[in-house]
Amino acid sequence: MRGVFDIVGPIMIGPSSSHTAGAARLGLMAGKILGEPVAKAEILLHGSFARTYRGHGTDKALIGGLLGFSPEDERIRDALDIAKERGLDYSFAPVDLGDAHPNTAVFILTGINGRKITVGGASVGGGNIEVRNIDSFQIALTGQYPSLIIIHTDKPGVIRDISDVLAKHRVNIAFMRVFRRNRGQQAMMIIETDEELTEDIIQDCRSTGVIENAFAVPAI
Repeated sequence: MRGVFDIVGPIMIGPSSSHTAGAARLGLMAGKILGEPVAKAEILLHGSFARTYRGHGTDKALIGGLLGFSPEDERIRDALDIAKERGLDYSFAPVDLGDAHPNTAVFILTGINGRKITVGGASVGGGNIEVRNIDSFQIALTGQYPSLIIIHTDKPGVIRDISDVLAKHRVNIAFMRVFRRNRGQQAMMIIETDEELTEDIIQDCRSTGVIENAFAVPAI
């Protein structure tokens, strides 16, 4: 069943829900996944994004999102200038990703504290997005719920331990997915929840023993 925003579109700055609102949400989500202010952003654009990003304001929307601007924020119009004022080093380049969604962007990000991450995602229509890659993991993340992202060793008991932590904090799980490279090696668990995730919850998850990293991404 379609909702009203699938019909009339989101509140936004710019001419296109896919090329501006969705692009802003992609940038915003990529910045949230990085977890610190962006110092450098290399942005690879595929398909329609690559062909029309200047004319449709997609470049401003992507950078505006990285700056933390929501799709309706009027500062998106001046995002490129604001990025320069804030010292954000950015670049755009076309890329051919084969049969990927035509509105796909790949963010190669470096934070102000040196953290590096690659996030790939698509603007899938009506201002909606789907993050499809974090580093080398193939995932699916929409940003519609607060999300807990955990990088861990693939071994029995990890899902139970994390579920126990969330139950202790009375956090309800909406969706859970686990992605792994190979059996027994590094894996990524993504848990979308009904409640916001606090730093206490993150610390308790990290204390379970086989967690390499755990961080929260708010709904956007």
